[in-house]
Amino acid sequence: MGREVIRVVVVDDEPMVCAHLRTILGSADDVDVVDQAHDGAAGVEAVVRHRPHVVLMDLRMPGVDGLTAIEHIGRLPDPPAVVALTTFDVDQYVLRALRAGAAGFLVKSTPPEDLIGLVRVAADGHTVLSPSAARRLVAASTDEHTARERARTLVDQLTSREVEVLTCLGEGLSNARIAQRLHLSEATVKGYVSRMLDKLDCANRTQAGLLAYDAGLVTR
Repeated sequence: MGREVIRVVVVDDEPMVCAHLRTILGSADDVDVVDQAHDGAAGVEAVVRHRPHVVLMDLRMPGVDGLTAIEHIGRLPDPPAVVALTTFDVDQYVLRALRAGAAGFLVKSTPPEDLIGLVRVAADGHTVLSPSAARRLVAASTDEHTARERARTLVDQLTSREVEVLTCLGEGLSNARIAQRLHLSEATVKGYVSRMLDKLDCANRTQAGLLAYDAGLVTR
């Protein structure tokens, strides 16, 4: 039996961008663009109406911007994975979007052959964010010192094993890879991740991974 078709909502104030993304994603048998919107408010309405698995969200839009929309979507019951769309990968808006709950980001110049795979990754609950991009984003943060102190205070609450798991999240590892590295079962790793997200008050793995960078657990 094949996997469930991934429902996607695209939100961008440029109709050409929406059309481009719809064309690319529509070429995949397992992806269905169920709606598109041109501002954040309409994007939130589309999410409520269609309950997609993944939302591709532009950050800079007139009216309700992408950051506000991401925060609203994150408060919905069983929210979808939101992937921020941006023109530049080192962008304070991107960092704010990730801290607001986005599961990662895509640069609008992402090659078409990569885009479908990245949507699948987001639908599977994984981070759409390369470690090198995360490093650059955190390094570019204007409130780096405040973020570092907050992160270290939160990490102090964790057990040594939880710190190991958090470090792996910061490196972008899947549960399967973490289990392999730490010689644990995937079910055990999943339990650690779930408890750790609660302790750290993180909405998802991406926020936890950024916190690992902020705390200095991942440095290369």
